[in-house]
Amino acid sequence: MNTSHNYCLILAGGAGKRFWPVSRESLPKQFVPVTDLDTTFLRHTFDKFSKVVPQENILVVTTERYTQFVKDIIPELNDENLLVEPYIRDTAPSLTYASYKLLLRDPQATMVVTPADHLIKDDQAFVDTISYALEYASSHDELLVLGTLPTRADTNFGYIQKVGGSAMVDHPVRVKTFTEKPDASLAKVFVESGEFLWNAGVFIWNVKTITEEIEACMPLLASQFEGWQAAFNTPAEKKFIMGVYGGCEKQSISYGVLEKTRRASVYPAKYAWADFGEWQTYYEMIENKDASENAVHGTVITADSRKNVIITTQKDKMIAVQGLDSYLVVDTDDVLLICPKDMATYKQFFSLLNVSLPEKYK
Repeated sequence: MNTSHNYCLILAGGAGKRFWPVSRESLPKQFVPVTDLDTTFLRHTFDKFSKVVPQENILVVTTERYTQFVKDIIPELNDENLLVEPYIRDTAPSLTYASYKLLLRDPQATMVVTPADHLIKDDQAFVDTISYALEYASSHDELLVLGTLPTRADTNFGYIQKVGGSAMVDHPVRVKTFTEKPDASLAKVFVESGEFLWNAGVFIWNVKTITEEIEACMPLLASQFEGWQAAFNTPAEKKFIMGVYGGCEKQSISYGVLEKTRRASVYPAKYAWADFGEWQTYYEMIENKDASENAVHGTVITADSRKNVIITTQKDKMIAVQGLDSYLVVDTDDVLLICPKDMATYKQFFSLLNVSLPEKYK
């Protein structure tokens, strides 16, 4: 397969607030090694997709304040492959910016879009899945979304219903409906039906198709990029992008395009992955739990404690815990968090906390 027209876009601009206090606005989780990877999520993502896409064709989009983190973590990244946004505006502006850049660079480009904070396992299955999807998208005017079979009625994922019966097939299938983060009862119905997949947040398409669909489904956003052909790859690009982002709203590509287009298809991912968007997912994906099912990181001693997440990011500090069940204990150099592990409680607690949280702790 000719891979010269294959590209990867890594989205690395989010603040990762649901992973607080390890992830902060000043240093989000994609730039912090918080798992057994012994590296950052961003580096992990770059290395994984380098197995499928030529390194010189991997682009990273991030915001101005995180640019140096990206350069430090991926020093081999070409300057032209770092797309800098002045503000966080969600995925639709990011993908419009990247798509127009690629259209100018290589009109035959096919790209895979991925978040920077996924843990990817099963290397060969990953390579096979992404390689097939890129080859398919290069010759089909479809917007592919990777899906994975849900293991629980989780309200933190988007759900995809495919046209036809069983959710797991070996080829792309047209999407019937998208439902973004349903409530618990609806998520339970989806999972029990066997017709739905989780939206993995990984997209594959050729650049011609995605730009056509952005212009058709989000005409206002597309109009805000008017004049991009003359501005991109010139000294005027930074000022042009400042103007675009200053005038556009936060919009996701899922709401803006995928839920409106008639070209969306879903392809079941054949590899194991996890979206580390929250602590519950972190707990579920950590394999080396202790005998009491505690997920620990750092020097930790437990007694009569089970199903906890206990983390210290400090090398010379020990955490000792007794009598905790399903709690989250996270000790950083400036914050100690102790909270029930379930995400409903954590979100409620963090929302209240965030109101009065001093700026240096955000």
